[in-house]
Amino acid sequence: MFVVINRIWRPIKDGFLGVFRHGGMSFSSASAVTIALIIVSLFTIVTVNMRRFTQGLEQSVQIAVLVDYDHESAEEEDRISLAIQNIPGVATVTFSDKENEFQYYMDSFDDPKTREAFEPFRSKNPMHDAFYVEVQDGTELEAIANQIQEIEGVSSVNFGGTSATKLIEFLGNARFLGVLIAVALSLLAVLLIYNTIKLTIQARADEIQIMRNVGARNGFIRSPFVVEGIIIGTLGAIIPILLTYYGYRYVYNTSGGYLVSNMFSLYPPHPFISYVCLGLLLVGILVGLLGSFFSVTRYLRWKR
Repeated sequence: MFVVINRIWRPIKDGFLGVFRHGGMSFSSASAVTIALIIVSLFTIVTVNMRRFTQGLEQSVQIAVLVDYDHESAEEEDRISLAIQNIPGVATVTFSDKENEFQYYMDSFDDPKTREAFEPFRSKNPMHDAFYVEVQDGTELEAIANQIQEIEGVSSVNFGGTSATKLIEFLGNARFLGVLIAVALSLLAVLLIYNTIKLTIQARADEIQIMRNVGARNGFIRSPFVVEGIIIGTLGAIIPILLTYYGYRYVYNTSGGYLVSNMFSLYPPHPFISYVCLGLLLVGILVGLLGSFFSVTRYLRWKR
């Protein structure tokens, strides 16, 4: 039992001692992690909120379905509504009768004289009954619109055409680019900690060589450095976590949960920001672990 406890305790003790003994190098490594994680945090928050915004914008692009005059009866419109709802990818179907459509058209004019000129048409309303369809995935907008057009009783379908599909494609590419940048920055953090810990190891070359000379195995030599890397990664994550937690809450409360307009709504801080902070801590630990592990492993192989 004592041997097992000693095997666990020794690398932890030596790891902590290594952090304090080589304070300058440890501070440099922790600073590298801090800077990288702050950047990762910013891009993660921006990317996630951009995804929220773009998905909301995609869902706001509706398909307007006009009912043929010959099928404007309750029975026929129930059939058309059910047929639309049965199409895979349809989220909601909202009905609007021709009176509502005419009033919406009238309200679009700011000039009272223009509204007055169109008022006589109300008695012989030329508008159609309509359905407004929201889709689950904006990339399926055109395909769903084509299927709706084939339903009997549908006069016409409008979804914005090529401009709408190009907008949705652009938003999808923007989300992908944001994720790619966040991943690239995480890899950059690993590279930074790798290089800084490598300098620490090179500065302790004599200490490592002594352990090699007395017959210490690579695992025995490596474990304190790995623990040290985990400690450095954890220390480096503290400032980004505090800035992320309190900074995001401040921005959210100050802006009322919106940026520029109601279209740019932010994720509520709870529990979103707690997950981000937990992710930063885990990334910091993982970055420290991987950076120290690969650095010391490569050094030991090189010195063999």
